[in-house]
Amino acid sequence: MARVRLNNIEKFYGELHAVRGISLDIPEGEFTVIVGPSGCGKSTLLRALAGLEEIDAGTIEIGDEVVNDMAPRDRNIAMVFQNYALYPYMNVYDNIAFGLRARKFPSNEIETRVHQAADMLGITDQLDRLPRQLSGGQRQRVAIGRAIVRDARVFLFDEPLSNLDAKLREEMRVEIKRLHQDLGKTMVYVTHDQIEAMTLADRIVLLRNGKIEQEGAPLDMFERPVSRFVAGFLGSPSMNFIPARLAAENGQINVAFSDGLSLPMPSDRVSGLEPGREVVFGVRTEHITRDRGANGRAGLASLRVKIDLIQPTGTRTYATFQLAGEPVMAELEAHDVERPGEQLSLFFDMNRIVLIDPETDLVIQ
Repeated sequence: MARVRLNNIEKFYGELHAVRGISLDIPEGEFTVIVGPSGCGKSTLLRALAGLEEIDAGTIEIGDEVVNDMAPRDRNIAMVFQNYALYPYMNVYDNIAFGLRARKFPSNEIETRVHQAADMLGITDQLDRLPRQLSGGQRQRVAIGRAIVRDARVFLFDEPLSNLDAKLREEMRVEIKRLHQDLGKTMVYVTHDQIEAMTLADRIVLLRNGKIEQEGAPLDMFERPVSRFVAGFLGSPSMNFIPARLAAENGQINVAFSDGLSLPMPSDRVSGLEPGREVVFGVRTEHITRDRGANGRAGLASLRVKIDLIQPTGTRTYATFQLAGEPVMAELEAHDVERPGEQLSLFFDMNRIVLIDPETDLVIQ
């Protein structure tokens, strides 16, 4: 287990500036997820940490060592790849044991480590099988097993679940989360999937165009995004965004929309808000609920809307309606709406909305 420090990392591919001055301090034992859209630099950063990419500037420290000039095998890291990278002619046991044999471990220690890893991952009965005889989930467990027998200082995961179907991804997320709890090792995990990031991470690092847009605990970033990009990237379905302006009416500040509708801001959230200012109103689907009459919670504002589209999931129903000409989705209870065309009164939780500057895309409130 080791602390990882990235100090002002720069990486160019010709004229492409892939990583732009990234600094990151990952404490011992933390599960850090680096997330972002395709091309943001997340896999490049992970490969640089592994020693598979040379950096153009900055330093990489693992433990108390600067490892810039250290070969990948000497960094004492273990990496799990997207494509499993298993040897097709070796059985599961030999695939897991391969790295230990290359490092001249005693055969009895190899056997102990392989069986411990296989038992932890639930693949003990697969040790004699070849990779082609395994499912995708089983192959990924073998790849993870090959990593954990190493007892490395740091574990790196490069989009390890992207080739699996939805059910297997869910199962493997649980396995990886449990693995971190059991091993307590420093883990750095790269993904483009914000659900994986939210469910796995102790800390999320969200990249955009080679830079860190925001980092922090998953719920902190979900509830307090610094920009429209962060607010829209984290959360599924994505946050609703509607152009609006701030208006002073009857001694209070309202969010006013172009269709004449408005929603009052809670009194404890009006400090610094200027009437007349253009904003982007952001609200998550789960913060729009059915208006069932009197409610003791302050900050709930009601609008009556016409439902255009419904998407039942069994436990919940996603209902879409128009606000200021923009489609807005609400996450309602299963039987709150039965068919398109219904008129509903909906509560907007104004305690949880965000207001965004349309020029800078930064959250102002």
